[in-house]
Amino acid sequence: MLYDYFICFVIAFIVAFSATPIAKKLAFKIGAVDIPKDDRRMHKKPIARIGGLAMVSGFMTALLFNVVGSLIYSNDVLAPSRELLGMLIGIAIIVGIGIIDDIKQINAKTKLFFQLLAAGIVVFSGTAIEVVTNPFSASGISFLNPYISYPVSILWIVGITNAINLIDGLDGLAAGVASISSLSLFFVSLITNIPSNAVFTAALAGSALGFLPYNFNPAKIFMGDTGSTFLGFTLGVISIQGMLKGYAAIALAIPILVLGLPLFDTTFAVFRRLLKGKSIMEADRGHLHHRLIDMGLSHKQSVVVMYVASAALGLCAIVLADKGVLGAIVLFISVSIFIIGGARYMSEIRDDAKEAEDDNISADEEKKTPKTVMGDINES
Repeated sequence: MLYDYFICFVIAFIVAFSATPIAKKLAFKIGAVDIPKDDRRMHKKPIARIGGLAMVSGFMTALLFNVVGSLIYSNDVLAPSRELLGMLIGIAIIVGIGIIDDIKQINAKTKLFFQLLAAGIVVFSGTAIEVVTNPFSASGISFLNPYISYPVSILWIVGITNAINLIDGLDGLAAGVASISSLSLFFVSLITNIPSNAVFTAALAGSALGFLPYNFNPAKIFMGDTGSTFLGFTLGVISIQGMLKGYAAIALAIPILVLGLPLFDTTFAVFRRLLKGKSIMEADRGHLHHRLIDMGLSHKQSVVVMYVASAALGLCAIVLADKGVLGAIVLFISVSIFIIGGARYMSEIRDDAKEAEDDNISADEEKKTPKTVMGDINES
């Protein structure tokens, strides 16, 4: 079984990696180019967008391989179903509106409408949050009726969609965090024995990692809204299918941990904008990655810190699913202390490295100076 997941991952990776240069060529032809216009942008020159199409291609190819395999070999790992169809229709809507936005810039309300539409199709196809933790119940859980379940599920999917979109502010950040989250959910799916979810997460991780070499700093291409909303939407749906739909009472904590970084950044952004009297849809320069840059960290250091934090949260989710609450709490506290401390002093390492580099340059210049003088004496 693990062999099948590995093949799925590799297919998604190869297709996404190979399709990214094609997406870049297409972007310049159709005008899907990101031109920096304000101080929130970290790049200085026009860069192609819609790199997300490469990830979509990798993900879909891997799914197609598994669906065909299920039909040929009569297994139920990823057999065609109403839920799968709803998910694919939702992805098609998200990707379609993302492409248009990357070319013509659609207003936030229009994008939100189509996100709600896509999420609604997924939920009404059968993918919905059906249970929540209830410490006052004998079983520890309570079942939700559709009038509560459906709206909550739609809000969850739309929330995760925009959470990943909001952290897409530094080269390689969204793709890296999404791949880490996908791999975390993959291992949780293996622990909780949900084969179909393992296929989804393996394919999503492979497609994101296949795109990452082109997107890591300095980026050759951006994923655009096509990619960031695709990653967020798919992660939102997968987390419901695997964890929130009907697993144990701790299920709610698992996707919250895995997606903790983008969820925290989004929640913090909403409250920050409300307190300032701004619209929650109004962009600003107060996200976590911006604050790390302002602390003195380099572009790459900021991304690595976000990677480590995301990986730590994902590891806590895996431990929670496998070992229980106590182990996850101990791990979370221990790792958090070192991550916060390391991030605080990482800028000093950067400064020390820069000083050492300047000293080396000065030393080289001093070595060259006597030779120049002697050369001038010989010439005279």
